[in-house]
Amino acid sequence: MPLAAFDTTHCDVDLEPSPIEPSWIIEGNPEARSRVLSTSGCKTAWTLIWSCTEGRFNWHYEFDETIMILEGSIVLEGDGMPPKRYGVGDVVFFRNGTRATWCVDGYVKKIAFCRLTNAPGLGYAIRALNKLRSVIRRNSPALVPALGCFNLLGQVEFD
Repeated sequence: MPLAAFDTTHCDVDLEPSPIEPSWIIEGNPEARSRVLSTSGCKTAWTLIWSCTEGRFNWHYEFDETIMILEGSIVLEGDGMPPKRYGVGDVVFFRNGTRATWCVDGYVKKIAFCRLTNAPGLGYAIRALNKLRSVIRRNSPALVPALGCFNLLGQVEFD
């Protein structure tokens, strides 16, 4: 079944328990909760709402994640980074492989945009194929319906 062109939801949804790995907890008893809001057709990208109560813990990123703080604040520190406070409206990007220490003061709620990363060689191949499709579209407009308007990553392309 084809995916809808767009879906809608609201950030004020009921969140389900999403426990932090116990060995990552440094202080306190942080209780995390989350809910996936959307997932890409290829299952390599998703958006979620996540909240956590007071505590200090490590986090290990196994994919790229961009967050925006919706409520509360956190103090983050990482390899070679001094502690820094982030609050409502702040946006932070974590690359795949990043290790960070989170300190939640009271409560935090974030929206997270997550994306699995491709192996470097695969990424180059996908970009080359998308470029080829773009060139074919520009030079052979009759082929446009056969190519569709989406590239290999499921992103809309605009010429």
